[in-house]
Amino acid sequence: MTIQTALLQGTQLLEEGAIGASRLTAEVLLTHALRRERSYLYAHPEEELSEVAWIHYGRYLHERLKGKPTQYITGRQEFYGRDFRVTSDVLIPRPETEHLVDAAITRVNSRDLVLDVGTGSGAIAISLALETRARVFATDISSAALDVARENARRLSAQVDFIACNLLDAFEERSVDLVVSNPPYVPGTDLAGLQREVRDYEPHIALFAGPTGVEIYERLIADAARVLRPQGWLLMELGYNSLDSVRAMLERDWSEITVIPDLAGFPRVTAARVVSV
Repeated sequence: MTIQTALLQGTQLLEEGAIGASRLTAEVLLTHALRRERSYLYAHPEEELSEVAWIHYGRYLHERLKGKPTQYITGRQEFYGRDFRVTSDVLIPRPETEHLVDAAITRVNSRDLVLDVGTGSGAIAISLALETRARVFATDISSAALDVARENARRLSAQVDFIACNLLDAFEERSVDLVVSNPPYVPGTDLAGLQREVRDYEPHIALFAGPTGVEIYERLIADAARVLRPQGWLLMELGYNSLDSVRAMLERDWSEITVIPDLAGFPRVTAARVVSV
């Protein structure tokens, strides 16, 4: 079995299994089996696969056909130009979340204390720590997720302090300059309609907020008002159809409310400044 033949057969299997981006997925899975870069596949198309590589490749194809996301098979996902380790204990970082990092960077000063709430893989916190000089803390209720985040910080040489707690519970009043979060925002009633890759494999604690999907926003906004210093910023990723509810919550006690769209024009990030007291 050559590399070229393996790619053709893998692509066909994935196409028959209705897996999107079948050719790219086959390439990624084969490079993972070979422990090589994708360019190697095209430089050595006639190379014979070893028995071990063929076994691994076949297993990866089988897992993907069952619905397991490619990122959980390879254990990798790129975010903000860096390679992050991911496991089924954390959400797979999405490109859309990079808008949240962009928005935070423009509002962070080098002497600020930044808090990433619900850090998961640590992608947001680590990106901010590496892109700014701010001191960055990150929280998560899941100890397994924090283990993944700590490993990513170590691998990427990022200085982030990780704390196990529920949302912002570990922080005192007026102690933080900027709070950033990609919180759970999927309504519980949407479970059946989710893609199987999300529904069956990604951690539900990081996906579902409650019956309406805005429950965590409500808690997060109230607690951010407590821990933020005067004129501090709160930035959150928005879920589908959550903008109106979130904006109504912010209009009570926040100023400079801004909505930032993604590349498709959908509202993706909201930023607001706590009103000084």
